[in-house]
Amino acid sequence: MASELTVLKNLGERRAQALGDAGLYTMSDLARFFPRAYRDLDDIRPVSETCFDRNDVIEGRISGKIERVFFGKMCIVRAKISDASGSIVAVWYNQPWLAQQLHEGQTLKLYGRAEYRRGVKQMLSPQICRGHGIEPLYKKIAGVPENMLRTWIAAAAQREAAEVPEVLPESLRQKHNLCTYSEAILQAHAPESREKLAAAKRYLAFEQLIIYQLALGSMRTRGEGGAVIDVDKPALKQYIDEWAFKPTGAQLRVIGAIVADMAAPAPMARLVQGDVGCGKTAVAFAAIFAAARAGWQAALMAPTEVLARQHYENALNELEPRGIHCALLTGSVTGTRRREVLAGLADGSIQLAIGTHALISDGVEYAKLGLVVTDEQHRFGVRQRTKLSEKGQSPNTLVMSATPIPRTLALVIYGDLDVSVIDELPPGRTPVRTHIVPEHKLDGLYGFVRARVAEGRQAYFVCPLVEDSEETDATSAEQLYEELNTRRLRGLKIELVHGRMRPAEKDAVLERFRSGETQVLVSTTVIEVGVNVPNASVMVIVNAERFGLSQLHQLRGRVGRGQYESYCFLLAEKCERLDGFCRTNDGFEIARQDLAQRGAGELMGARQSGMDELMNGLMSAGPELIEETHEEARQLLRDTSPEAQRMVLEARRLFEKDAVKYGVN
Repeated sequence: MASELTVLKNLGERRAQALGDAGLYTMSDLARFFPRAYRDLDDIRPVSETCFDRNDVIEGRISGKIERVFFGKMCIVRAKISDASGSIVAVWYNQPWLAQQLHEGQTLKLYGRAEYRRGVKQMLSPQICRGHGIEPLYKKIAGVPENMLRTWIAAAAQREAAEVPEVLPESLRQKHNLCTYSEAILQAHAPESREKLAAAKRYLAFEQLIIYQLALGSMRTRGEGGAVIDVDKPALKQYIDEWAFKPTGAQLRVIGAIVADMAAPAPMARLVQGDVGCGKTAVAFAAIFAAARAGWQAALMAPTEVLARQHYENALNELEPRGIHCALLTGSVTGTRRREVLAGLADGSIQLAIGTHALISDGVEYAKLGLVVTDEQHRFGVRQRTKLSEKGQSPNTLVMSATPIPRTLALVIYGDLDVSVIDELPPGRTPVRTHIVPEHKLDGLYGFVRARVAEGRQAYFVCPLVEDSEETDATSAEQLYEELNTRRLRGLKIELVHGRMRPAEKDAVLERFRSGETQVLVSTTVIEVGVNVPNASVMVIVNAERFGLSQLHQLRGRVGRGQYESYCFLLAEKCERLDGFCRTNDGFEIARQDLAQRGAGELMGARQSGMDELMNGLMSAGPELIEETHEEARQLLRDTSPEAQRMVLEARRLFEKDAVKYGVN
């Protein structure tokens, strides 16, 4: 049992274990176990204004007799609650004693959500409230009674407020009009007013944001003395002029920003994001060409071997003929070839290394690493994202993200990176036509797929990852594969790919699909990122309601990459969320919807709940405070005063603690 917590009354081994399972080991942990929500018992709504999409507090008299009925073993108690505006029926399940406690004419204050059932407005299982003021609501911890948890938290908050010093310097608090830490802790758990609660929330949000952004920013070397790359602009212009397509204005604008960054004394730290098909890879290759032409090495790290190999093949076509020696380094590159690649990187004869996390493994040394490019960076942990940069002497860092995200989320996720957006698509790229297909229209869908395959096109069928489990992942895909192969699309060349397969086996399946040998690919979300098959024109997403909108958009982006009109079919029942997705191809608009509906962790593809909790907590601060703390963090990172340096070191310490707690290291 954690020694600090033994001061709590009625703790015991089991309850201590329950607290530990919830990540609560110290009194400080308990004090910072903040309410998930609040209810204001004085904010009483008229019964007529209660709404089905929120919880409300109502107050009224019981009009009529209390009903108690039994359905088998279930007991239902009903009471009609009336105020001057109207009436609502309160319904409680399996609480028979309420029939004796409640009586006609009694005034009740209830908290719950209204809904209509058989035309009657009801409030199901409302809580009976006593007292006044703002009441905190905590996330339940299995094995710990709610009242006991509240008592423990109150004791921990008092101790925290009395004993724990301020994290934020006085000057910073004054500058941003923040209350004290002790006041924030006390008011967060026992708010005296809405104003004091708002001040506590502002302090705690500011503190978490500044710690997070300072920690991330300090992990990147932004001082003088980095890799200064003197770009040969005429050669770069000629390289771009030789592209097989005309660059968009957005691509040229971003390349210009990258060139200026690389030539500056401070190392570049830039995020380039844009919608599917906007040409981010071409921009990254332009930066790599410029760095190699100036005598520097570059490294491009991708999250999967499939994507790394695809980048490598593109580099062989685009960069190798221009005198830039490229090599692939992944887990499957072994033996003599691996030794040759390592030697080439160490002596500088290899100018571009493309690979997975193998690029940052021990034993990989670079002669003159000047540019680091990471693709789909949010899929790498925080430490992975900086370890590659540490292989060189403060190299320039370019981050590519194919997940369009709102600027405020980009500031939180990427901390001290400058953000560039490629907001144009190449001319001639037609939007993918998207439709919802309910179950009764499946026969027509399969006929459509057969017709497109007969024209020479290819199709994807994607199954959801129902649980974070490779077994479920593989089984659902295998079931669909079996059904298509034996019934629905029998006679076509169909293959299956999923996360339980060995990498070499998976790559072989994807290669056969890319080459056109396979007509239909049944897959899980392993094809979400980086698979480029211009001949594929149909994407079918099974159980589409299980996916986030941004993930649906990524999957839709696997088609429409060639000259053929392309289609995305969502196998689901119609609903407002999916209808909205069908109406737009704008990835940034879709990301805004996803952020509002599912939270930041889901939007960034973070499967672990801790990451989701952390990101949603940071994002709840609001865009103004995110911008404010982002600018303050940048100033503090440039400030060499002892006070600023202490703040940065403390932020790193606290972030390391949270990284372990949330599983984001």
